[in-house]
Order: sequence, then structure tokens, then C-alpha cells
Amino acid sequence: MLQFSGKSVYKGIVLGPVTVFGKQDDPIRRKKIEDADVEIERVRAANEQAKEQLQKLYDKALKEVGESHAAIFEVHQMMLDDDDYLDSIHNMIQTELVNAEYAVAVTGDNFSKMFAEMDDEYFKARSADVKDISNRLVRILEGKEESSLSSDKPSIIVADDLSPSETVQMDKKKILAFVTVHGSTNSHTAILARMMNIPALIGVPLNLDEIHNGMMAVVDGFEGQVIFEPDEALCDKVKDRMEEEREKLKLLESLKGKENVTLDGKKINIYANIGSVGDIGYVLENDAGGIGLFRSEFLYLGRDNFPTEEEQFLAYKQVAQMMADKKVIIRTLDIGADKQVDYFNLGSEDNPAMGYRAIRICLKQPDIFKTQLRALLRAASYGNIAIMYPMITSTWEVERIYEIVDEVKQELDNLQVPYRLPEQGIMIETPAAVMMSDELAQMVDFFSIGTNDLTQYTLAIDRQNEKLDDFYNPHHKAILRMIQMVVDSAHKYEKWAGICGELGADPELTEEFVRMGVDELSVAPSMVLKLRKIIRELDTSKS
Repeated sequence: MLQFSGKSVYKGIVLGPVTVFGKQDDPIRRKKIEDADVEIERVRAANEQAKEQLQKLYDKALKEVGESHAAIFEVHQMMLDDDDYLDSIHNMIQTELVNAEYAVAVTGDNFSKMFAEMDDEYFKARSADVKDISNRLVRILEGKEESSLSSDKPSIIVADDLSPSETVQMDKKKILAFVTVHGSTNSHTAILARMMNIPALIGVPLNLDEIHNGMMAVVDGFEGQVIFEPDEALCDKVKDRMEEEREKLKLLESLKGKENVTLDGKKINIYANIGSVGDIGYVLENDAGGIGLFRSEFLYLGRDNFPTEEEQFLAYKQVAQMMADKKVIIRTLDIGADKQVDYFNLGSEDNPAMGYRAIRICLKQPDIFKTQLRALLRAASYGNIAIMYPMITSTWEVERIYEIVDEVKQELDNLQVPYRLPEQGIMIETPAAVMMSDELAQMVDFFSIGTNDLTQYTLAIDRQNEKLDDFYNPHHKAILRMIQMVVDSAHKYEKWAGICGELGADPELTEEFVRMGVDELSVAPSMVLKLRKIIRELDTSKS
């Protein structure tokens, strides 16, 4: 038996055959060409085909894992239009008279190396992206099919690393788990794997030359281990554990329709985070009490112009009607940072995570904001909608938001269009908002703590930088104290406070959140019943 340890991305256990997913190792041959224009036209055609492929991947990811995780494919589409990248390819073809495949491969290597050597962590992360799009272009130029992770039968995928585009193409029915040598627990790929409920380990120190297709392996996400060629006794033990997990899932099913109440009578709402109307089925299937974070960006991404008021109204109305009287908290536009859209003309920024994004765009471009607000107020007549404003740092921002909302109400009144003013809350995702929470609580109806950004901004750590995994601690006392401060501020003024970041789904903190008085946890739909089970077994009256 060969046994290795790694970082667990998703806690599950499987036994099955291995499929080794290999990167393109065949060297790209340099060929002398006669007509540079022909090769440049081949690059242009391949570029267009690559964009079509990426759009399909975006659409697929949007339905399966939500817009925030699908956005990487829009980033790749934009990178295909980068002038420096394309000029380098065209120049090599023209000056050296080489084939398109070679020019793309060399340019991809050069740009990838350049990004990797930069000090800025954001640009370092682009190294893998430019390599991914270059490999895609080369495959198209060579007439090869897209890389597929699917084997003829269900298997455990073993690879050096997996790009987001490779991961999203998984046929989930044929993937038992995946194991990679590299990767970060907070990378796009890791998040996608968690959303797709695929047991996975990353950072496993494998020599891929020693691993072969068809080998049997155990992937234990609970212990963070992968074992190749397990003996019969271990296989029997793993099969028993797999059966135990299946029984646990059956027990979770029995919790549907039950309340999220501790043994000593404390109740907490468990809602779901979703990224599009297409995800509502998962919310209902897992018996979530409502939608705690409905990301409205899906309406803006993957298109060439702003969505109309009517398009937005119909989407918001649909989700409100489908959820009946259950609460639907819709976050207003959160474009910027890693969610770039060409037609917004946001421009490039040295530090987009702290730049022109979210509510800042809405307040600087109120016409865009008003269109969304009109749609939201109109849709609120059809269900239990609440509005949530992201990236708030001060009271004046809330005051300005309310001024714009009043203007929208007046516009609808003048047009005699029916509407309802719903609850209005804010996301607490900056240290500034935490420190101002006492004042902010007097102005809004609720708080929802976005722990992903709050942790990143508080610890000054890019959570997608794998070099900082040892420093990234979402359980840091500073974060937990901030959460308590926000909850206390909300309750002081009889407002409710929830958590909609990934930390809300951390079972190690569920009891602490209940003791803090957190009123709501909004999590991935697959986590709803798991948290319900934990809560119903808690007795917070005991120390």
C-alpha cells in the first residue's frame, strides 16, 4: 500500500479505481511557414472558438455552482482579448515565420513565467490562468478535443493540478473524488469541488509516475489521506464506512420539515446561498428556511450590455414566487474585484479587491443602481423579498442609499407602478463596518456578515494565495470577536444578524455561533441539513 496525506477540500470517503489526468506533455513542434497572415487568421479563429467554449463553461458553472465561482471563465475570456498577449503571438509569427501553435505556446510560457515572478499576489495568480488559456488555444489549433476528466466508469481523478475549466467539466456521475499534487484550499478549484460535493484532497506529495490508471485507491477526506492499492481488510473497512455515510445521509433526510432548535430551546434560521434562479431547486430540495444570499450578478455577467429593468424584475419575481412566503435576501450588484464585466468600463486597478466595486459602483453610477432598485421594489410585491447592500463602510453610504431609494419610490409613484418597500439590510464584510456596527444597526433592518471578505481584510491575507494557507485562520479570535460585536450591536437595537460567508457552514463553530446569539446562518444548500442536525443536538445551557 502507498499512503499519502494532503489537505482535505471536501470531507467524504470513497473507494475506487484511479484515472491519472495528465497535462499536455507533448512538445509543440516549431514549423517554418510561408504565409504569416494565414497563421494569424488561424489564431483569430481559435480565439473565437475558445471564447465560445469558455462561455459554455461559464453557463454550466453558473447553473451548478453560482456566479461567483463561474466568474473565472469570464476572466479567461477577457484575457483572450489582452492586446499585449495577442501582439506577442502575432509578432512572433510575423518576425520568425513560425506556426501558430508554437507562437501561442511560447507566448503562454513567457507570460506565465512573467506573472509568476511578480511580487503582487494577484498577478502571480494570473500565471495559471494565462497558461490555461494558452493550452486551450493550442488544443484548438491542433484540432484536439477539450480535455476531459471523464472515464468510462466512475473513478478517482489523480492529477498534478486541475484548472477551473477542467474541474467544471467533470461528469459528476463518473467522478468519485480527486487528488492533486498542487493547489490551495481556497482556490477556485477547491471551492468548485466543495460546491459540487466531490471528496477531494490537494497538496498531496505524489510522484505521478508511480500512479497508474486502474489502480484501486481510498480517498479519505475526513483524515486527509489517500491510500493506493489498499489490502482486502482495509477495503472492507472502507466499504463499511461508506455505508455508514450513506445511512447518515438517510438520517439527514428525516430532518426535513423539522425546526432548527437546540435541546434548550434556542432557535436559529438556516438559509441557503445561491447564485442564480436555477439554484432554487437545491434550496427547496434541502429544506432551507429561505435564501440568505441571492447573488444578483448572474444577471450582469455573460452578456454585452446592462440587463433591463424588466429582465431583472422577472428574475426577482420568479425567485420570490418559487420561494412562496420564505424570505429571499437579494444582494444588490457586487461587480468588481474578481467579477469584471467589460461594458461597465471599470478599468484596471492595482488592488481590485479594495477598489471600485459593489456599492461604490452603485453610488457613483446611480442610474445603474436605480434600474436594479426599481426591479427589486416591484418584485417585492410578489413574495418575501429583502434587499442587502454589500461593502458598506460608513453611515453616509447608507444615508445616500436611502436617498436613492426614495427617488426610486417617487418615480414608481409617478408612473403608478405597484411596489413594496422591503426590509433593507447591509453586509458586514469590512473591519470599518464592524467598528461602526452600533451606529449602522440604528439605520438598517438587519446585518449579514460576509466572513470571506471580513477575514481577508482583517488578516490582510489573500485567501487564494496558497503560500499563505498556514497564516489564513478563519477561526482567528479577532474574527470571532468581530462577529460577537456585530451580533451585540444588532440585538441592542432589536435587529437580527446572520452570517452568509463560508464560515457559517463550519460545523466546528456552529455551537459558538448559537451561543453568540447569531440569528441566521446562510450556507451552501448541501450544508443545511447537516447544520440542522448539529443544532438539534446542542444544549447550550450546559457550559
